[in-house]
Amino acid sequence: MLSKASKYVISAVLYMTKNATLENKLGSLEIAKRLNIPAPFLAKSLQKLSKKGIISSVKGPNGGFYLSNENKDKTLFDVIDCVDSVEKFNQCYLGHEYCNEENPCVVHFLYAPFKSTLITKLKTKTILQMAEEYQNNTNFTLKKRL
Repeated sequence: MLSKASKYVISAVLYMTKNATLENKLGSLEIAKRLNIPAPFLAKSLQKLSKKGIISSVKGPNGGFYLSNENKDKTLFDVIDCVDSVEKFNQCYLGHEYCNEENPCVVHFLYAPFKSTLITKLKTKTILQMAEEYQNNTNFTLKKRL
């Protein structure tokens, strides 16, 4: 459901939530190396997020990216919407052009509740809440991933 681009940017934003502040800004290259994400792609994506006000940045020799308290109140849906088309969420899981409630594909009714729950969570939980949930999960912490 999520593109590689969305996954990369979500990982970067969650990482920045705990590791980047106004006093400790991070460069896109540093984040890319730390998370094993293609640096040119991440640089462009972070610039897009900054222009949309989803993350903050400062230019110059001591510049970089960080999340303000206001940024942390945005949602991961905002992040995905900036990087990808959220129209993907309306598409059939199997890629069928005419899949819907009246003409469902074989997995439509298995997938629909999952999709609904995911979209609700992405739209209602803040970046900070998602980062805290992610970090508190004993199986998938940011520290273990890095």
